[in-house]
Amino acid sequence: MIQGSAAALPAPPAPGETVEIRPGLLWVRLPIEGPPWHVNCWLLADGDGWMVIDAGHARDSNRLIWEGIFARALGGKPITRVLITHFHSDHVGLAGWMCRHWGAPLLMPRIEFIQSRLLMLEAPSELIERQAAFGEAAGAPADYLAHLLRRKPFYRPDVEALPTAHRGLRPGHTLSIGGREWALHEGRGHAPGMVMLHAPDLGVLIAADQVLPRISPYIGVFPEEPEGDPLGAFLESNRALLGLPEETLVLPSHGEPFLGLHHRLRWLSQHHAERLALLEAACVEPRTAYDAARLMFTRDFDHDQITFVIGEGIAHINWLVARGRLAREHGADGLVRYRSAR
Repeated sequence: MIQGSAAALPAPPAPGETVEIRPGLLWVRLPIEGPPWHVNCWLLADGDGWMVIDAGHARDSNRLIWEGIFARALGGKPITRVLITHFHSDHVGLAGWMCRHWGAPLLMPRIEFIQSRLLMLEAPSELIERQAAFGEAAGAPADYLAHLLRRKPFYRPDVEALPTAHRGLRPGHTLSIGGREWALHEGRGHAPGMVMLHAPDLGVLIAADQVLPRISPYIGVFPEEPEGDPLGAFLESNRALLGLPEETLVLPSHGEPFLGLHHRLRWLSQHHAERLALLEAACVEPRTAYDAARLMFTRDFDHDQITFVIGEGIAHINWLVARGRLAREHGADGLVRYRSAR
């Protein structure tokens, strides 16, 4: 359905190029050094200039890509505003550089701005140590833990310092861009309060990482909130999106634009329901979080991807625990195991 519906849409732009999705709406694609290997960014005509939506990792190569786009694709007009959908480094990384380069304000959901600022204050080594302790408590193998403690730092090296002030974006409100009103919607689960933008008259939803065409967005638990329920928040946010028209053109942060929003939302709901049922059935025997997660994700993963396996596995476990379908058991070895409560 998605592939057939999207067949008439343009092919993705090469790095340094833009593709026009609608008049005054340009598609930019930047590389990422790992799956899914790219992030989509967007440019919206904004009066006498352009608004950027998401900025990519802080890399010299990405700066060069953007500088080429500024020189060739904007008709000599400046960047007037920089909007960042959420705090993840592949979205916020070059926002600070872009704001300083153009003297442009930063627009961002307040909770996402605060999350990014807090992470920039963290010592990268402490972030890694917390992640390793989280993995150890989940029952992860020693070779993964050793790899994690040796790996390069994350977040701060991938993100330029943000401005100290921002303009907050609030779901339920609208944002005027180029004379058009865009309704702001909140996406939770992948991030605490990601913003999505919907133009009803244009029939377009800039969906960030909330709804992707071929994969489920990463929905994971982090060490800072080990008993959080991001999966519940994700599914609730998606139910709210069913209020948008089915024929909406979805512009995701990864993959290609697609049609068939309701179909995709139902697929995501069913996919997670199947994962939850598998996990609940498997935990008739007590299992650590790592063992349970590996039942959900059975193929071989490199050590860097195991972090996401654990985080997403625990998100599904926590959903089941919060609804009384799994129970936590503390073992003599200091590990928590999970058993079906039915």
